[in-house]
Amino acid sequence: MLATIKSAALQGIHAVSVLVEVNAGESGDPRLIMVGLPDAAVKESDDRVFSALANSGFRKPQTRTTINLAPGDLRKEGPMYDLPIALGILESTGQMTPHDRFDRYVIAGELSLSGATRPVRGGLAFALDAKARGLKGAILPIKSAQEAALVSGIEIYGVKSLDEAKRFLEGDFDLEPMKGYHAKEANSYTYGLDFEDVKGQAQFRRAIEVAVAGGHNLLAIGPPGSGKSMIAKRIPSIMTTPTLEEYLEILQVQSAAGLSHQWDSLDRRRPFRSPHHTISDVGLLGGGTIPGPGEISLAHNGVLFMDELPEFKRSALEVMRQPMEDGCVTISRSAGKVTLPCNFMLVAAMNPCPCGYLGSKQGDCACSPTQIQRYRSRVSGPLLDRIDIHIEAPALSIEELRTAKKGESSQTIRKRIHEARDIQKVRYAKDAFSANANLTESAIERNCSITSEMGALLQNAMESLRLSARAYNRILKVARTIADLEPSSDIKMHHLTEAIQYRSLDRKTRM
Repeated sequence: MLATIKSAALQGIHAVSVLVEVNAGESGDPRLIMVGLPDAAVKESDDRVFSALANSGFRKPQTRTTINLAPGDLRKEGPMYDLPIALGILESTGQMTPHDRFDRYVIAGELSLSGATRPVRGGLAFALDAKARGLKGAILPIKSAQEAALVSGIEIYGVKSLDEAKRFLEGDFDLEPMKGYHAKEANSYTYGLDFEDVKGQAQFRRAIEVAVAGGHNLLAIGPPGSGKSMIAKRIPSIMTTPTLEEYLEILQVQSAAGLSHQWDSLDRRRPFRSPHHTISDVGLLGGGTIPGPGEISLAHNGVLFMDELPEFKRSALEVMRQPMEDGCVTISRSAGKVTLPCNFMLVAAMNPCPCGYLGSKQGDCACSPTQIQRYRSRVSGPLLDRIDIHIEAPALSIEELRTAKKGESSQTIRKRIHEARDIQKVRYAKDAFSANANLTESAIERNCSITSEMGALLQNAMESLRLSARAYNRILKVARTIADLEPSSDIKMHHLTEAIQYRSLDRKTRM
């Protein structure tokens, strides 16, 4: 008897349709044959499924049984086919009554040996696939169903076991669809870190506020102990809450990487990723035998913090250049080609020299000019070209730390940033972007006009400070953001002068 179950396979962060066909009662030796390009995890499913069947009170097939995962030219990976395979075996061996519910839902889930379900990667993608196929919904393990329930317009059912899924599909057991699930909006307390704990560093804090308000990439240069990492880790607490569409994109990447179902709660927060400098190109960009998201995609709609920037492999840094410009990365492998989103805000930190104490009051620099040159040249000019704000973070003395007052709270800073972002959303309502950092050449001409007097100042600054030509548009974008924070409809002289100060590493004499 032939049974067919609708399921799906992950390709990048998206799901594609897979049909699980189970045919039992064939002549020949009693054995199970699985076809359809399964990987090792899928091939091992027969042992898990047979144990789950036995421990759930069912019998395994006593005849030759063929399982086909169609289409046959698409590679299948992971244990997500355990549940549909088990249900297909039950139907094909006559242990459950066929029901039209089989044709209404996408089904996926891993099974334990006891028959209990375990969460799988891609729950949100499966729900989106079910909606795109015009199906009624999806049947998934509980935690996978929680994220899938964020997709409106379809029914999502969470099942705890194989037996529960079987009885529901037969119509003998009623389940309430997981409707009305809403992720909580995160606030500064959600992160446990607040800017009011930061003493001093007023200029650095200001640069962070400008960067977040406009979505600008930022590079902080300072000696060890100056608070670069401490301040960077507080950036999520001042970022605006992602919209539902942005959050679904975030969760879709996290789900495809198998991270979302590990959370205790699904707060609507932006991701903050901080990879170690020993990370490989694949770990940063994404890839693998079957391409999956890397750190730049896991930071989508959030922050990618790269501490000790020159210590990262040069090749790993260079592969980021095009994704930073395009907001997406395309990975080609023998198993296929996928495009992953990676619209992130880069925050990087580095020491001014190999020992870290160049220009510091806390220690003497022992580095030669050649060593300093070699150290800074690890960060290429084209990568610096994509970083709008360069800010120095000097170390504070013990006296300054002892007497400095607490700064503004994250809530206060976040309010100003939220207002600036609202201005940008209205201004760019008809454009494909919503932040100043993404302004195109034509958009800069329309929205970043300056007076002749300011133009003369900018030209003089570029010549006297020996700024490269690429700094021109960066300065105008940052000046536009500073004006939005005020708020001001026009860019004024003090907005421009502040923006010029944020290009310290763009001088031709820097390396």
